[in-house]
Amino acid sequence: LLLLPPSQGEIIGGWEAKPHSRPYMAYLNIKHGNKNYNCGGFLVSENFVLTAAHCNGDKITVTLGAHNIRENERSQQVIRTFRQFSHPDYDNQPHNNDIMLLQLAQKAKLNKWVRPITLPFAKQRVKPGTKCSVAGWGRIRANDDKSASDKLQEVNVEVLKDGQNDSQSCSPSVACFISQGDSGGPLVCGKRALGIVSWGPYFPPGVYTKISTFIPWIQETMKRLQP
Repeated sequence: LLLLPPSQGEIIGGWEAKPHSRPYMAYLNIKHGNKNYNCGGFLVSENFVLTAAHCNGDKITVTLGAHNIRENERSQQVIRTFRQFSHPDYDNQPHNNDIMLLQLAQKAKLNKWVRPITLPFAKQRVKPGTKCSVAGWGRIRANDDKSASDKLQEVNVEVLKDGQNDSQSCSPSVACFISQGDSGGPLVCGKRALGIVSWGPYFPPGVYTKISTFIPWIQETMKRLQP
């Protein structure tokens, strides 16, 4: 599905997801100084959430098992983060190596509403034309939830060929796709999370961090921190 040009950080042309059909989704409430904002993320093990490094903050609380984020659903688990681990080579401009692991203060209780998603193989490639999807609760804007969706939204996206867009760089560590999604949320192709919503201008394509490039770092970091 080719989408119309979206504004940054929105799920444009999408629809409400079937409740709890994406049990790996995480909603991040981030406090940074005197500001509060939100990002997406996704559960990769019972005590780790993966998101974008630009979603860092002084304090991050993770909500798992949510569909309507404004309701106190019995499926929800609200867990504070214990530690944040941005990639050591993360560069805020222009968001190179935009990936971060969040270690939860307590393990998530895995059930039909909360379940991790499988990650790709190291250096796994995504072929141009591949149909994938992104999901999230709407726009990411500091201190402004007016345009955000309470219920989880999803939309289909398509991989672009290298060189199809001249204004952005699609490199071994980033992938360019038509459309965008919630910052930090997963790009899902098949049943694997192959990307993390990173950045983009006010027109397509959106840019996603290629998770396969960072599998060794993810595995090493999680292994080092396991109790």
